[in-house]
Amino acid sequence: MDYESRLNELYNLIEHHAKLYYDEDAPEISDFEYDALVKELKELEKNHPELARKDFLTHKVGGNVSELFAKVQHETPMLSLDNVFNNEELENFFTRINLENFKAENFVCEMKIDGLAVSLIYEDGIFIRGATRGNGWIGEDVTANLKLIESVPKKLKNAPAGRLEVRGEVLMTLERFRAVNEIRTQRGENPFANPRNAAAGTLRQSEKNNHVISERGLDIFLYYIVDAQKFGITKQSEVLKSLAAWGLPVQSAWEFCENLSDAQNFISKWQTEREKLNYVTDGAVVKLNDLTQWQKIGATSHAPRWAVAYKYPPEEAKTKILEIQISVGRTGVLTPVAVLEPVRLAGTVVQKASLHNADEIARKDIRVGDVVKVRKAAEIIPEVVEVDKNSRTGNEKIFKMPERCPACNSEIVKIQGEVAFRCMNRASCPAQLKESIKYFASRDGMNIKGLGNTLAASLLKSGKIKILSDIYKLKLEDWIGLEWTNLKKGEKITVRKVQKTMAESLMNEIENSKSRPFVNLITALGINEVGKNTAGLIAQHFGNVDAMINASEEEIASIEGVGPVTARSVYEFFKTEENLNLINEFRKMNFRMSGDSAPVSENRFENKIFVFTGTLATMTREEAGEKVKSFGGKVSNSVSKKTSYLVAGDKTGSKLIKAEKFGVKILNEQEFLELIKT
Repeated sequence: MDYESRLNELYNLIEHHAKLYYDEDAPEISDFEYDALVKELKELEKNHPELARKDFLTHKVGGNVSELFAKVQHETPMLSLDNVFNNEELENFFTRINLENFKAENFVCEMKIDGLAVSLIYEDGIFIRGATRGNGWIGEDVTANLKLIESVPKKLKNAPAGRLEVRGEVLMTLERFRAVNEIRTQRGENPFANPRNAAAGTLRQSEKNNHVISERGLDIFLYYIVDAQKFGITKQSEVLKSLAAWGLPVQSAWEFCENLSDAQNFISKWQTEREKLNYVTDGAVVKLNDLTQWQKIGATSHAPRWAVAYKYPPEEAKTKILEIQISVGRTGVLTPVAVLEPVRLAGTVVQKASLHNADEIARKDIRVGDVVKVRKAAEIIPEVVEVDKNSRTGNEKIFKMPERCPACNSEIVKIQGEVAFRCMNRASCPAQLKESIKYFASRDGMNIKGLGNTLAASLLKSGKIKILSDIYKLKLEDWIGLEWTNLKKGEKITVRKVQKTMAESLMNEIENSKSRPFVNLITALGINEVGKNTAGLIAQHFGNVDAMINASEEEIASIEGVGPVTARSVYEFFKTEENLNLINEFRKMNFRMSGDSAPVSENRFENKIFVFTGTLATMTREEAGEKVKSFGGKVSNSVSKKTSYLVAGDKTGSKLIKAEKFGVKILNEQEFLELIKT
């Protein structure tokens, strides 16, 4: 075996999936699969230390810190837990902490809550600050968002005087998770993959969007007191009782465990009974009960030695693939989905499973008619693990991706560098249109206030719109009576209808949007890989839509800040007949098709590339970018070796670190203002 190659492969895989899990709240694999990769990596590192990367993320805690929030330095690091996966590994944990030195009631076993770890600080019983775990040492200040969670007490009962720091998990109950996904489906949005990512994505909302925290209804469980002994608390069992006595929510699924046998019984019992809980758990945590021994036993750089998490394996079952259907996502990606003979799995009846993409089907040699093993970890969409090839009869059919979109019959394109097949008909593909309307009307696009998630879905359902340009052909009576929904904790989904006043406001917004700058139109088109910054680079380079339409893929790729994958996506977009028809419709309606780059007053920044990070006090980043363009410079969203300046405001993040690495000149806001002074 080539150990170095396998190690590098594991490093890349784990880094990719950790970024999706911790930073984007959008996992592609289950926790169990991720843990298995980490376990294999640690074994290889142990056996081949000369090949190990000591600075790799598995030797650290959690994810990165978002630029949306102020940074918080944890006075006591928020560590994660080491995992065990079977009784033998659990026995090794008991042996390591030298069991014979401890008396009865040695351990506390608690269910492992699959949520987002947070720290809450109370001063004389009053909640003053809350933060995420972040990377374990530095977290995100989410105080304002935590105050919107009903189960977070703003004032404690009979709490000790002075500073009190408690820790736990923010979560979304299964009941709320299903309600939130129901409304997301009604709005035409993709449902959340599981409650953990729904909770994490909800809590980490920016200030302008934090109203969704109250609407979605998050909850919290606490289980830890920092420096509990200064309050006279010497047992973990006392920690849980004290938290509850102060009015802090504590889960009921915990027990004393005097020995290994008790712990094994707890783990075994809750492996089946956890289905009765209204929240997701992915294992059990075994903690030494005597807090006075914690410091003696110590911790590694990322996990305590006095506790361990026993991770439950995902439940698996065998069934048969009846057919393979194609689902078209919001960006036109075609995802194959297996239709299964119904099978009971993790407490629910499963009838469909994701097959991810064509490459995955080929790798696993999945065919229609195959008997397959499927699994479902927590609330993640079920997936096919492997094929039982011994069960094949010869009647199974090899699957091929379609050449045309099943939703609109447009040609399917496989973009170089991607595993995905895409429908490029962003303009009128019904499967994409529901997302396109919402994106088109967004602030970075055409800024049509009032045309949000639920109204966009209702508009599409009404059959009054077949292509984006139809928005501009609607009459007042077309809007009146359309339904939109609202979700608040403790309430059922509220359905409202558009009244005349709202309809008139929408009509005005739609008419005014025709004069939006050319760059916003490019953004609003929703071209894959093209956000507002990339749209700005393209608009500045070409100047008008006809130049974009006639550009070669090579010319698009030559624009600084536009990579080959993006260039291919833009090129394919303007080679699709339906998209060209949409552009022509907008042209007839007198949309701005050129000339909205900021006028160049002088060329002091010619060939200079600026990147902005953090919050500026005197202007928005968009305004600062326009100023740069007015002096002939360019604005990019990412730092590279070609970046000329990084302008750093407050609450900076990873861009600053990357700029320092590349030796990019870093300006504070005052230095930038001096640079643009006329």
